[in-house]
Amino acid sequence: MKKIFYIIFFCWSLNATYALETKIVYNIQNEIITNIDIKNEFKYLLALNNKLKDLDKEKIFNISKESIIREKIKKIEVSKYFSDLEINAEYTELLLKNIYTRLNFKSLKEFENYLKLYNLNLKTVRKKITIDALWNELVIRKYSTKIDINEKKLKNDLNNRGKKETKEYNLSEIVYEINNKQEIEKKYYEIKKNITEIGFENSASIYSISETSKVGGNIGWVREQSLNKKVMGIISELPISELSKPIVISNGILILKINEIKNITTKMNFEEELKKLINYERDRQLNQYSKIYFNKVRKNIGLDE
Repeated sequence: MKKIFYIIFFCWSLNATYALETKIVYNIQNEIITNIDIKNEFKYLLALNNKLKDLDKEKIFNISKESIIREKIKKIEVSKYFSDLEINAEYTELLLKNIYTRLNFKSLKEFENYLKLYNLNLKTVRKKITIDALWNELVIRKYSTKIDINEKKLKNDLNNRGKKETKEYNLSEIVYEINNKQEIEKKYYEIKKNITEIGFENSASIYSISETSKVGGNIGWVREQSLNKKVMGIISELPISELSKPIVISNGILILKINEIKNITTKMNFEEELKKLINYERDRQLNQYSKIYFNKVRKNIGLDE
């Protein structure tokens, strides 16, 4: 069956002048995935991370296939809890803005024109971010009571770091999984070698379990006060473009890369920075529970990770 998928995939071309025959490659609880769906997923991922085009076809196929499978699994699960797969229009536009600003577009119109280059439209993107948003809402509903944030410690950290001159880091990440501690270094050097061969962005698409894998692992700009003490201690000594050593976090092993650094002279708004720290810690813990929940749903559906 796997060979059949690859044969189908090798026939793809973004500039094909003929129509592909539609073939069903997966049926997940009546959620159909065709070869065309996987092709379109590749175009979407390519629009978010243009460096994917440098990968060989088998790797592109696997990345696109896994991405659309994750989306279908999430859709199946959220459909059990939300009668209408819709979110607030204002929130949708905010999520869209987060995407296009990360891609350095100044307006939604610019982003829309860019999508046309990949035969994509805003309607498609809105559907995808809606599924992700509803999934995140579901994770919050199920696990919010398990979130444990030591606000006192965060306040102390802020007081210790409070200053007028501060730094912002443009960061990228790869979060990978291991079965035992002995695999940490082995997997790290495998990823590091892969980064040397095909670049950080493509390696993030292949190895990372974080949602940022869709955008080549890019986190974006983060002020140093918003980073936890452990991470800040590591990246403060990290040269630009160099990889951090493996960092053990709750949902896997983290590799960080600094893309840019900028110095800012400003008076810190304590409450605002505290809120960012709390949100950062909350999101970190929710990401852990999201992965646990997803693996559980996937296993119940009958698909192995």
